[in-house]
Amino acid sequence: MAATDFKDYYAILGVNKTADADEIKKVFRRLARKYHPDMNPGNKEAEARFKEVSEAYEVLSDVEKRKKYDQFGQYWKQAGSGQGWPGGGGNVDFGNFDFSQYANFDEFINDLLGNIGGQGAGRQRTAYSRTRTTGFGDGVDPRGAATDREATLPLTFSEGFHGVQKRLNVGNETIDVRIPAGAKTGSKIRVRGKGGVNPYNSQQRGDLYLNVELQPHNFFQFDGDNLVCEVPIAPDEAVLGGQIEVPTPEGMVNVNVPPGIRSGQSLRLRGKGWVNHKGDRGDQLVKIAIATPKELSATEREYYEKIRASRTVNPRSHLQQVRL
Repeated sequence: MAATDFKDYYAILGVNKTADADEIKKVFRRLARKYHPDMNPGNKEAEARFKEVSEAYEVLSDVEKRKKYDQFGQYWKQAGSGQGWPGGGGNVDFGNFDFSQYANFDEFINDLLGNIGGQGAGRQRTAYSRTRTTGFGDGVDPRGAATDREATLPLTFSEGFHGVQKRLNVGNETIDVRIPAGAKTGSKIRVRGKGGVNPYNSQQRGDLYLNVELQPHNFFQFDGDNLVCEVPIAPDEAVLGGQIEVPTPEGMVNVNVPPGIRSGQSLRLRGKGWVNHKGDRGDQLVKIAIATPKELSATEREYYEKIRASRTVNPRSHLQQVRL
């Protein structure tokens, strides 16, 4: 990646480098709603912005990717990816060398210089002995043994929830892979015998590991193993309670809202969440957001004023004695 292609993911999301995971998730959720193509039909600029913030969130929400990004900057993808470092000797190819053992680029250079001088070779041999390629490369260990290969497999929420058949190009091969229902970010799919080939024994091959990454959804997110969403309700529904319709992965369901519910409280829909590895369903958490109307009809305003005039409860009475 050229320096001019570097993307400042923190700037794209508008957060500081010290921002924690919750803050990053909160900002992304707001930006994703703002720029999602469904909210901006035909707006190419909004679509591009949505892809940009999704890419930034994908990196900064992943602990390992964020660590590499913070350490290596514009060269973070090369760290541990089996690619050569850009710059310097432009035609140098480091093959399957594992850069993740170094804290930064300077440390790698210092160690490399030491190896050239006849020192530090033991460290280099250790790096090769645990080689595992990433991406769909050749996957051949420098010592001649077959190696495993890894690749990232992006899936939509729908593909992850229902399962999907994928056709992948792996080197010179085209393979069909069945992704089971319930795959999500962090899931790893093992495809036996599709890894690197041992050049001294063509019958010996490693395995291919597909690391699943779910693309962001404009309504559903994860909180641990639970599927979560946010649903707005009107003030009268919050006060009086009632029945509302809520989307689930398999369609709309009716949910009873208890009287007096507060904004931020969650309702649990048991068995309506994500599929787990046993084939069972987890829970879906519905976070309530009270939507205050910005525009009122004359009748609505009249009744709200009557409610205010006859209200008997002061919701801030408990704050009267607050002092420092």
